[in-house]
Amino acid sequence: MKILTFGASNTKNSINKALARFTATLVPGGEVEVLDLSDYDLPIFSEDLEKEIGQHPRAKAFFEKIGAADGVIVSFAEHNGSYTAAYKNLFDWASRIDQKVFQGKPTVYLSTSPGPGGAASVLASAKGSAQFFGVDLKAAVSVPSFYDVFDAETGRINEPNALADLTTAAKTLALREAA
Repeated sequence: MKILTFGASNTKNSINKALARFTATLVPGGEVEVLDLSDYDLPIFSEDLEKEIGQHPRAKAFFEKIGAADGVIVSFAEHNGSYTAAYKNLFDWASRIDQKVFQGKPTVYLSTSPGPGGAASVLASAKGSAQFFGVDLKAAVSVPSFYDVFDAETGRINEPNALADLTTAAKTLALREAA
């Protein structure tokens, strides 16, 4: 099972990328590909620019990566209660290829932050709009206080409740294969 995973941030050492990568390792039989949103840097979307240049090749590449996956794990970083500008811009470009950006792929949404909120606001927003963008949302998990529950040396979540929630979420992607 091909699992595509990414943190919805272009921060080099994104905690959301680390959470997404770790959670993908929990998918039984998963073959994991980790995307770096920095590889999909795009000019700010506008209809005028789209008319001028057409569909941007990086947006097409991102869309195709999702299409080639059997399942997707995204961990949303929260900037001022919403998506990061990097993710929102890439998503806007990709949605012009097809509004169903996630193409019906079984998906797990995650979020984390250094504080106790766990980026729950952006996760709620993502969950609320998932149906409009072709997301087959299997699970959503917010992990608060990332630096307290993540062991940077091993790259693993060490807090039992968070680990259990992430394991359950990851297994929902494998259930599709068994059905």
